[in-house]
Amino acid sequence: MDSRKLSVTFRFLRKLGLNYPEQEYGQISLYDVFKRVCKTYRDAFLLKYLMNSVLLSPVSPRKLRPWVLRKVGCHVGKDVFIGAGVYIDAGHANLIYIEDHVHVTARTVLLCHKKDLKDYCVGEDYAKLPYRLGEIHLKRGCSTGTGTLIMPGVTIGEGAVVGAGSLVTQDIPAWTIAVGRPAKVVKQIMVREK
Repeated sequence: MDSRKLSVTFRFLRKLGLNYPEQEYGQISLYDVFKRVCKTYRDAFLLKYLMNSVLLSPVSPRKLRPWVLRKVGCHVGKDVFIGAGVYIDAGHANLIYIEDHVHVTARTVLLCHKKDLKDYCVGEDYAKLPYRLGEIHLKRGCSTGTGTLIMPGVTIGEGAVVGAGSLVTQDIPAWTIAVGRPAKVVKQIMVREK
């Protein structure tokens, strides 16, 4: 992007040493920066102090934590369980969809952005690469094991179970069990015979 086309605010942020990608932030206004800063501080307060409140721990997993995720922009259904230490991509919370009866267990990370490396070449500045965004969909009744990392653009199907410590880089089909780094389906969940 030609530097003459960059906004004054973006150039000022660059002078301060904030090395944002031009593709996403090149035309940002001072008002947009102010709005983002205010939202960031509000969301940080909610995520830091309410998500892991000791005083509210009896109601945290099923009431407080889902409410906090809704407040920061996630789409959260009913009867959702959110474990302790769950990390969401707060800047892109609107890309997270959690349907009814989902269990997101402790230390799960929901990451909605990553650097786009498809045009990255030797000698280029990694910090100036644009981000690739992707929605995360946790379908009805699925569960993530402790320490799971879910990457952008992933859908975990209805009733699927992801094992502890897994790295989910691609979609997991409904009613399966997936484990590993990267996660692979190891079992199809059977229909209970009557």
